[in-house]
Amino acid sequence: MQVERSRENLKECQCMHCPSYTTGCKIKSMPENIMNLMEGLSETDHFECMFCAYEKSNCIKENKGCLCEDCPVHKKYGLEQESYCLR
Repeated sequence: MQVERSRENLKECQCMHCPSYTTGCKIKSMPENIMNLMEGLSETDHFECMFCAYEKSNCIKENKGCLCEDCPVHKKYGLEQESYCLR
């Protein structure tokens, strides 16, 4: 099942709280993410968050812990994998 790229899912997403998503990554991705939010999540090819709905991160290079199994979006869609930010 594919994860819907919606504001509701983005609000529940835990990616921004993940230990692997460093402060540097958050700062680096902020301008692009704001622009993508303005254009619309469904039309966006890449978003530095909600990696299970988009694709792996362009910033995260090292697994420092994973919150996927605790994420409401992960549970809602019955996802079984982890570390979507790295794959």
